[in-house]
Amino acid sequence: RIDGLGFTKFTAAHGWTKPSDVRGLSLMNDAARAVLEAEPDIFIGYGHSDEYSFVFAGTQASTNDVPGTTQRPSISHIAQSHAPTKPRSKIVSTTVSRFTAAFVHLWPAHFPAGPALASLPAFDARAVAYPSDAALRDYLSWRQADCHINHQYNLCFWGLVKDLGLSHVEAQAALRGTDTAAKNEIMYARLGRNYNDEPAVLRKGSVCVRDRRARVEVSRGVEPRVVVRLRPFVDCLHVDIIGDAFWAARPHFLDHKT
Repeated sequence: RIDGLGFTKFTAAHGWTKPSDVRGLSLMNDAARAVLEAEPDIFIGYGHSDEYSFVFAGTQASTNDVPGTTQRPSISHIAQSHAPTKPRSKIVSTTVSRFTAAFVHLWPAHFPAGPALASLPAFDARAVAYPSDAALRDYLSWRQADCHINHQYNLCFWGLVKDLGLSHVEAQAALRGTDTAAKNEIMYARLGRNYNDEPAVLRKGSVCVRDRRARVEVSRGVEPRVVVRLRPFVDCLHVDIIGDAFWAARPHFLDHKT
């Protein structure tokens, strides 16, 4: 899992909007796409805010990754790859460096009107091996639930500050001890907003997956022909991954023979 390092100061220095900057989220998603395109062992990435998790399909645990065991966890989160001898440290270093490099390289495309990078972004990373598909799904469900909780809170907080003129301390006090229903009521009654109308990318986060799309091409040869070929690409979805529907539609994600 990759997390922005010192991103509160970084985003403030570069004028990111609160509670969520869609330019920044789009940049994070494109950086994640670049990681998936460069690393064939990753089959899914999930991100929100300043974090991204990349899931590597496992074959056999490296002794550098899971000491004292030779039994392969069915799926692992970053700590494994199809190359059983690849150490955890190399997986972490290459993943976070690719993400950071893509983030810097793609910055101008997502912030064409500025600002230019005034300081270098940094990300930290860690590797965790999960022993089963159920444990992996629990982890990803936790991250998506965290996305909802954080966005709902930040939406209320910044709405109270920006729209109603409350101080940070007053807004925190107004939200202290509130549950989901209470925050929804605050948004509707005091801010005139419906949480369900928020864009899915903000409520559900982003899921990067490998897929194929049809492309019309001209074949090479003595007699060129127009042909339709399926070409791989990385798609970015904003869908629920807590329920079963996402996984049922993609059984190959948890099929260790593919």
